[in-house]
Amino acid sequence: MPSQQVTGQLAVESANQSMTGRQRLTLAVLLTASFTLAVDFSILNVALPTIGSDVGFSLANLQWIATAFALCAAGFTLLFGRIADLVGRRRMFLIGMALLGAGSLLGGLAADPAILLTARVAQGIATATVVPAALSLLLGSFMEGPLRDKALGLNGALMAAGFTTGAILGGLLTDLLSWRWAFLINVPVAVVVLVLAPVVLRESKPSGKTRLDVPGAITVTLGLLALIYGLTHAAETSWTHPVTLGALAVAGIFLVVFTAIEHRAQFPLVPLGILKRPAIAWGNLAGILAFLTETSLVFLLTLYLQQVLGYTPLAAGLSFAVLGAGTVLGGMIGPKVIGRIGTKRAIVYGFTVQALATAALVMLGTGGTSVILLLGATFVGGVANLVVIVGFMVTATSGLPDGEQGLATGLATMSQQVGITMGIPVMSAVFAAQLHALETTTPAAVLSGVTTAIWVNAGLCAATAVVLALFLKAPRAER
Repeated sequence: MPSQQVTGQLAVESANQSMTGRQRLTLAVLLTASFTLAVDFSILNVALPTIGSDVGFSLANLQWIATAFALCAAGFTLLFGRIADLVGRRRMFLIGMALLGAGSLLGGLAADPAILLTARVAQGIATATVVPAALSLLLGSFMEGPLRDKALGLNGALMAAGFTTGAILGGLLTDLLSWRWAFLINVPVAVVVLVLAPVVLRESKPSGKTRLDVPGAITVTLGLLALIYGLTHAAETSWTHPVTLGALAVAGIFLVVFTAIEHRAQFPLVPLGILKRPAIAWGNLAGILAFLTETSLVFLLTLYLQQVLGYTPLAAGLSFAVLGAGTVLGGMIGPKVIGRIGTKRAIVYGFTVQALATAALVMLGTGGTSVILLLGATFVGGVANLVVIVGFMVTATSGLPDGEQGLATGLATMSQQVGITMGIPVMSAVFAAQLHALETTTPAAVLSGVTTAIWVNAGLCAATAVVLALFLKAPRAER
């Protein structure tokens, strides 16, 4: 179908303010893939001790089951988002889903650490391939306006809820069946998506001559890998450990070199001019902080529920069902909030409410009744967080020519992945520093560490709200 005909058809569909049958199928396929990949971020967390004993991981190396996935998911997402622009977004989506299915099957059958880590690397690369391609395909299926905002709201809700669902589902599968099903459950999902996607999805790639910026791709990928590794190592040791400082220094060097390369490249991976657009720069900052704060809060509250209140991993996971409900509600009402007050106010007000809800959690105690406060505060914070995420996606991906759409979605996806990946190491380092200062690991000390990190979390939300209120500009159409 010619591009002008597709654009005209989408314009008519948007004007009618209702999704066509094809759009619904497209949305179902893309959201299923994105939700599955979001679940993979956390589905193995509660099962790590069991996996270690079954497969032969030492206690010191268990974190690499999660780190191998996160490094690849965050480090390669910008690169594969750009490759999707060059070779076709649907094609890269299908390649990524095939890799997800193969990696998940390998992980479910793994009998030694090397095979399991290979499977996690494959899942991470699949995530870096599928998520930016899926988001570009979603944006290409809906014209800017209420329908696109609704689709982005559903996408944001499921991506955020997927992190919580992973904790719940991981506990259920491990307790009732086997941790291997945390891998194997992806296989039928990948098969169904691979069958439906070629029929439902239209191929999408920008017109015009372009090439892959190989030096830029290498330096930014190595820089991101070093950054995520340094943050992860800081949580495991300290911020002043030589390996931590070395990794962060290497990350800084690579990213500076990347910036210099982009200034001179004929076809830059990241045209730096796009970051001069306030909506892109500040919108992506909002995305990083939105995912960083909420996913790390789940980590902190998991420590609280298990080590202070004595919950089992499964019970702790189930406690986040209320947070999951809040994120789904936030994704549903986010587009309506944006339609009423605009994206900038939605983001600023969302961060403000999230900051207040998070700050309320510093009143958690050692009594069982504290769980009532936890459930209420996480529900409200989850709603607010998803309003922010929907606003971030709308802000960071709107008003761009098709040739920059893949780049913008790659940046937005990278912000999402980096936020998720950075959050736990940063808050874990704050938590560990407080325990080290107290020189004990009693429940009271754990509670002190958790509340200290919660204060930092709430402060980040509040500071982001202030910064965005000052510097984020509303889209021209909203002024």
